Amino acid sequence: MEPHNAYCQSMPLSRRGLLGAGLSFFAWSHLPKTASAAGARDPRFLTVILRGALDGLSAVAPLGDPDYEALRVGIALSKEGKDAAIPLDGFFALHPKMPNFARAYAAKQALVVHATASPYRERSHFDGQDVLETGLGGVGRSDSGWLNRALVALPKGERIARQGGLGVGTVTPLILRGEANVLGWSPQRVAEAPEDLAKRVLDLYQHRDPVLAKALAGGIKADQLAKGGTEMEQGGGNPAVMARAAAGAARLMMKEDGPRVGVLSYDGWDTHANQGGATGRLADLLDGLDRAFAAFEREFGAAWKETVILVVTEFGRTANINGTEGSDHGTATVAMLIGGAVRGGRVIADWPGLKTAQLHQGRDLKPTTDLRAVMKGVMADHLGLSANVLAERIFPDSGAVKPMSGLVA
Repeated sequence: MEPHNAYCQSMPLSRRGLLGAGLSFFAWSHLPKTASAAGARDPRFLTVILRGALDGLSAVAPLGDPDYEALRVGIALSKEGKDAAIPLDGFFALHPKMPNFARAYAAKQALVVHATASPYRERSHFDGQDVLETGLGGVGRSDSGWLNRALVALPKGERIARQGGLGVGTVTPLILRGEANVLGWSPQRVAEAPEDLAKRVLDLYQHRDPVLAKALAGGIKADQLAKGGTEMEQGGGNPAVMARAAAGAARLMMKEDGPRVGVLSYDGWDTHANQGGATGRLADLLDGLDRAFAAFEREFGAAWKETVILVVTEFGRTANINGTEGSDHGTATVAMLIGGAVRGGRVIADWPGLKTAQLHQGRDLKPTTDLRAVMKGVMADHLGLSANVLAERIFPDSGAVKPMSGLVA
């Protein structure tokens, strides 16, 4: 087991009421109403953070590695039989709870980058997420995240820059903090307020606090757009809830004057005990993530062809299972890309091998791809940011990490 289990406490998002009325709280300083020119490109980019550390060796299993099965006795995926893994190529196979991702992969709209990691090499969730979200080369103090800096770096006239970002949750995630405008939306499980209550509260604050009234008006508008079964908090391994949160986020990003860049986090991926293989705790989480993919595709509709969704986590998990049939904090893992704009149908991997001598510190999948290369590749090809801007402003001091090319169709 890990020596610092204090880091393994769950980090669920709390609910927030407004004036005790059961309304979701929203804050966006500016929501311009501008229509794009007919036929103009209108890309969407969403980052999904799996908090707690996804086991990449279970999500996308290297069944072709001769050492895989012995390392994962009890949780290893199988090529055949009930709940067999879904083949991706002759070496890697997808967890059986991810048929929607498999369908997108077959349609060349999804890909996997395996044996990838951020520059972080320790085992703290909080520090790992800090590095993942700031885009820095290590743990440090930063008041802004790489995705917000990307929005700031885009040409001011670009629609995607004007619309700001969407952060799903009661608190704006670090990845989206910074100078650019951000809309915050949090699915709620509290009871619905009377239909006219929001209007009455808004009328009150229009007379007494115009600034709050403006924010509340934007929030009410966003809530109406996001509704459709999204009343519960996102995350935690409930597949239906995860899908509903995804649907609400997509609806906001589909709004004519809504954000085109967003972040959605799912908690609960710290599988120290009873992780399971084709079924069990991790399988339930992957089922929820896969249902979220289907919800994204459905709600983005015609805009799916211009959508890229990047799925990342703070680090991977150990190659060997532990004494409680789980896996501990590790290093390399997988990143996933899905969307109509993805040049998919591939697993990208400089595979390091699973023999003891090939493992990082003798215990973890060794990282061979810097996760920043993946992020940079999407920023360059999908959002049009230059390599110099990416190296100097978005991911400071990362000039040696080149953008991965060919990720976007």
